[in-house]
Amino acid sequence: MKYVGLQGQIWKNNSRSLLLLVMFPLVFFGLTWLFFAILSFQDVEGFNINNVQSQFLNTLPWITMGVIIWFTIAWFSHTSMIKAATGSRPLERKENKRVYNLVENLCISIGMKTPSVYIIEDDSLNAFASGINTNTYAVSLSRGIIDKLNDEELEAVIAHELTHIRNRDVRLLIISIVFVGIFAFISEGLFRSIRFGSLGKGGGKKGNAAAAILIAMVLAFIGYLLASLFRFALSRKREYLADAGAAELTRNPLALASALKKVSGDPTIEAVKRKDVAQMFIENPQLRGKKSSSVSFTTLFATHPPIEERIKILEQF
Repeated sequence: MKYVGLQGQIWKNNSRSLLLLVMFPLVFFGLTWLFFAILSFQDVEGFNINNVQSQFLNTLPWITMGVIIWFTIAWFSHTSMIKAATGSRPLERKENKRVYNLVENLCISIGMKTPSVYIIEDDSLNAFASGINTNTYAVSLSRGIIDKLNDEELEAVIAHELTHIRNRDVRLLIISIVFVGIFAFISEGLFRSIRFGSLGKGGGKKGNAAAAILIAMVLAFIGYLLASLFRFALSRKREYLADAGAAELTRNPLALASALKKVSGDPTIEAVKRKDVAQMFIENPQLRGKKSSSVSFTTLFATHPPIEERIKILEQF
């Protein structure tokens, strides 16, 4: 895959970020309008566009406020959430000068401020980048990937993560994760209302309320599915681009190919339980030794492209 250049990729990802910021609310508001439209068909008088518009507009400010509050909290708390989800801690220079030398040399070569370096105390091989600005940018490496890769391989992995930071990939992913989380929360809340609530146990208003919740749950699930597919597609694309960026930065694509071969043997990080955090790694840390499938339908729901395919592309550079 041809790397399109740093500034071009930054522009692309900023554009995609804007697209995400517009698309997710549009899907959310569109499904909300559709919810009121479907309910309108249950009225005795039948479908009435004016009633639908009125109900939607009355609800719109509350929905908008809720989305803004959710997004704000998630946006500014993501760093602490990621640390908690991965068990990472700061790696001091005196603990491992080798890692700091590799990180700093790469950053100096591209005129980039050195990000913080974190370590995950796990013997498996994995790494990820995080942060939304120069004050929060960080590269996290597992104990296994530090100990089991040679200098060229580890440099290539670090270059891959630095490319994510330079391309603003982390910011893009956080936006997608936040909005997918909104759909997931609504779907689960509505499901619990039907499963454990008293709605639907009687006729009349209770039955109508249960039907309304069921419709809302189906629409929320559709929104969750669409948002997830878009998020996964972005996640897979960014891995290919970061591989290409690392090859350009180190001038050694075979080093990253070799590193990925070792990573594919044991990428599992035991502390990582959340799928949204898992997609930030160089390879999915929840695979537990499973091989990535190259079947197109399966890869629609994959957080990462098949690692065999990534290695094949790097070996052709």
